[in-house]
Amino acid sequence: MKNNHLKLKNNIFHVENINLELLANKMGTPLYVYSRAAIKDSWNRYAKAILNKNCLICYGMKANSNLAILKEFSELGSGFDIVSGGELERALAIGANPQKIVFSGVGKQEWEIIYALKSGIKCFNIESEAELHKISDIASNLHITAPISIRVNPDVDAKTHPYISTGLKENKFGISIKNALNCYKTASKLPFIDIVGIDCHIGSQLTEIPPFIDALDKLIPLIKELIKNNISIKHLDIGGGLGITYKDEVIPDPKQIIDSVILKLKESNLDHLELILEPGRSLIGNCGILLTKVIYIKHSEDRNFVIVDAAMNDLLRPALYQSYHEVKPVAPRTGNAKEYDVVGPICESADWLAKNRLLNVQENDLLIIESAGAYCTTMSSNYNSRVRPAEVIVDDCKYYIIKNRENLSDILKLETTI
Repeated sequence: MKNNHLKLKNNIFHVENINLELLANKMGTPLYVYSRAAIKDSWNRYAKAILNKNCLICYGMKANSNLAILKEFSELGSGFDIVSGGELERALAIGANPQKIVFSGVGKQEWEIIYALKSGIKCFNIESEAELHKISDIASNLHITAPISIRVNPDVDAKTHPYISTGLKENKFGISIKNALNCYKTASKLPFIDIVGIDCHIGSQLTEIPPFIDALDKLIPLIKELIKNNISIKHLDIGGGLGITYKDEVIPDPKQIIDSVILKLKESNLDHLELILEPGRSLIGNCGILLTKVIYIKHSEDRNFVIVDAAMNDLLRPALYQSYHEVKPVAPRTGNAKEYDVVGPICESADWLAKNRLLNVQENDLLIIESAGAYCTTMSSNYNSRVRPAEVIVDDCKYYIIKNRENLSDILKLETTI
C-alpha cells in the first residue's frame, strides 16, 4: 500500500507518505502510530474557538502522557490538567509553564502536594474538605500559599458510560453542590489558602452540549452566592469531556460549547472570569492508531476469530468499557468478507478488541485499530508478562520513535527473589 491517508470522520489522522507495512516491518507490532499533523489540526479547533477570549486550554494528560505528545501541545500553547505527581513530573520534564498547570484528582498524596506547591502550579482542584485541610496544613508548614479551586459536583447526568460519568451525586468526584458554599467559607478562613476559582467536570466522551449548560446553570447561582459572601474567584473551570467519533457519533465543535458558556456568563455578568477547559480525548483521541498483525484465523461452531498480536493489555477500553474501535486492514483484500471477533492472545475471555466485524483477512495481514490516541497506551499494562508496544509519531514522510518497545528484561528488572 503506497500511501495510507486515513480520514477518521470527526478529525483527520494524517499518515502522509508513510508506508504502514514498511513501518510495521521495521518497528514490529503491536505499534502505536500518531500523526503530528493531526495533533496540530486538533489543537487548532480549540485555538480558533478561544481566539480573542479570556480562555486557557489545559490538556487532560491522562488521555495520553507520552513526553513527545506533551511537548507538541506545550509548544502549541497548551497548559495541562494533571491528576498525579507523576504527571506533574512529565509536564515539568518537557518545560511546561507551572502557572498553566491545574492539579485534579481525589487522592492527592502529601508528597504530590508538596511537589506541586514548590513547583508553583496554577491551582489545586479540591475534591473533598479533608483534602482542603491537608493542603492548608502542608502549605502552612512550607509557608507557601496554595491557590485552590473547589471541584463542585452538580449532580448532572452526562449521558455517557457509567464508568466515565463524574458529575452525579453518587460519583466519587468533587464536593456536592449543596455543600460547596460551606466548603468555600471554610477555605476562606484557612491559613495559606488562596481561593482562585471554581471547577466542574461531569464526565467523558460527551456528545451533546446540554449537559455542559445544565452544569453551568447550577454553578452560576453558586458563584453569585460566593460574591454575596465576599468570596471572589478569578476563573471558572468547566473541565473537559468532549467526545470523539469512534463509530457514528456526531460531536459538537469546541467553538459551540465555548461560545455557549461565554454567552451564559455574559448574561449573568460573570464574563470577567477566565474560562478554563481541560480537553483530553478530543485533542488526541483521533490522532493515533494501533497497528496489529493477524497471528491466526480460527473458525468455531458459533464464532469466527481473528487472533492478533495486540491484546487487552495494549488496548483495555473494549474490555473495560465495551468500547467500539473501527478495525480496517492496511491492505484490503478483494472477495467476500466474514463476520469475526478480533481477539488477543491473553488468557481472558474479556481479551477482545472488536466484535462482529466483517473482514476479509489472512494470517500476517496488518490491521489498523482506529481512534487509539486517547486512553489506550496510558492504560496499558504488562499483564501476562507481555511487553508494552513501541510508539512513533509521523510527520510528512518521516517517523520518529517516541517510546521504545519494552523487552522482557525491562519488565523483570524491578523484581527480586528472596
